[in-house]
Amino acid sequence: MGLGSIEQGIIYAILALGVFVSLRVLDIPDLTVDGSFITGAAVSVMVTQLQQPFGGGVLFPILSLILAFLAGAITGVITGLLHTKLKVPALLAGILTMTGLYSINLIIMGDKPTVSINGMTTVFTPAIDLIGGDAVSRKLAIIPVMFVILLIAVIALVWFLRTQVGMALRATGDNEEMVKASSINADNMKVLGLAIANGIVALSGAVLAQDQTFADAKSGAGTVVVGIASIIIGETIFGKRSILNNIISAVLGAVVYRIFITIVLQFGLPASYFKLLSALIVVIAICVQVTGEKIAKKKTRRVTKNVKS
Repeated sequence: MGLGSIEQGIIYAILALGVFVSLRVLDIPDLTVDGSFITGAAVSVMVTQLQQPFGGGVLFPILSLILAFLAGAITGVITGLLHTKLKVPALLAGILTMTGLYSINLIIMGDKPTVSINGMTTVFTPAIDLIGGDAVSRKLAIIPVMFVILLIAVIALVWFLRTQVGMALRATGDNEEMVKASSINADNMKVLGLAIANGIVALSGAVLAQDQTFADAKSGAGTVVVGIASIIIGETIFGKRSILNNIISAVLGAVVYRIFITIVLQFGLPASYFKLLSALIVVIAICVQVTGEKIAKKKTRRVTKNVKS
């Protein structure tokens, strides 16, 4: 299991936050995620490379995370506008944006499928220099920095969803007709929500690129499945109650998911089966969740009948 699974789990946890906004807050299964994840990674490595001519140390890597979020948000806006203004179904809008992003991501990366920042300063370099040592020490330095980024994302998201705009966003996902009757522009809320969702997803891609010291234009396939798996696993294990609980469940679900994947792969399962395994985990988690809800409903009905009798 080791530190590597925790390291990857934190990255997936940031990803799960973004998918949570689109899937659970807006009730939109957004496939833009597979493209915006790589957009974040691409922007991050290209901005980080600017330290070669300009210097600046860790300044450009930190700036790259911010710009990656903004770039991801733009991809979400595109999907949102396709859905709300051109009336393209949400699922198809996400597919169209995701498909277009493959070419855009290559353009960002200078028409190269892989761009490396190996040997350059990353957001983790100061912590690594402080601790130093072997690969284990490197991970011990990286994990706290990742956790701080995750914590900032969680706090910011919880705060936002409790503001008036955030509550309007949540209401749009719960009951769009009621929101329209309340003179709130539901279309604008959808665009905003998709922008935030893909911005967070792009941030997770940027963090991964900083960790791996490279971006790969072809590595985004199945990203949305990972996010959905994290959310469903978290809800199945930790339940669904308040917005804070739901967000924490998604975060913990991502860590559990990554640990489970690591354990399975240690039994000799080829890495090429990773996507299939991810899909199976989602199916199993959904079955467990649905079965649990049915059992809970039956218990409620029995209690109601006993009270009436």
